[in-house]
Amino acid sequence: PDDEVRSGKKRKTILSRNTLKAYMSHKIQKKGRRRTIRPELIREILDKHNIIAVVGASRNPEKYGHQVYRDLKEAGYKVYPVNPNADKILGDKAYPSLESLPEKPDVVNIVVPPRVTEKIVEQCSRLSITRVWMQPGSESDRAIQYCEKNGVEVVHGVCIMIQRKQHQQQGT
Repeated sequence: PDDEVRSGKKRKTILSRNTLKAYMSHKIQKKGRRRTIRPELIREILDKHNIIAVVGASRNPEKYGHQVYRDLKEAGYKVYPVNPNADKILGDKAYPSLESLPEKPDVVNIVVPPRVTEKIVEQCSRLSITRVWMQPGSESDRAIQYCEKNGVEVVHGVCIMIQRKQHQQQGT
C-alpha cells in the first residue's frame, strides 16, 4: 500500500514502487482521453541498431539535452546532436536541423519546449521519420495529436534514459 504523509492541511501521497511503475506504464491521461503507448514501441526504439537524433542536445552538462545525448552516446547508440546554436557537443559535430543530418534517423528524441516540439514533429513527418520520443516537458497535446494523425509513432511522458536503463537491466 501507498504510504501517506500529512503536511499541514494537505495530504501528500508517497507512491510505492508498484504504484509508480503502474503510473509510468505508458498511460497518460490528457483532457479525458487516454493515450496508450505500446510497450513494444519502446523496445523497438531502444534497439541498438537505431540511429537517433537528439533535437535540443546541449553543450551545457547541466541541461537535460546534454544528459540525454551523453547517455545514448555512452550506451553505444549512433546518435546525432541537433542544435542550431552549437558547432560541437561532446566532441561531435552538431547539426542545425534534421534536414542537415548526414543520414535519416530512425528515431528523433525531442528535448525542447512544447512549441518547438510542434514544429519538429511536422519536420519529422515531412522527412518520413516515423518514430518520435518526446522527453517529459517537451510534449504538447497538439504535437501528440499531429503525430497520431500523420502516422508518426510517438512515445511521451517517460524518459528515454530511464527506459533504456530499465530495459538494459531486464535484458530486453
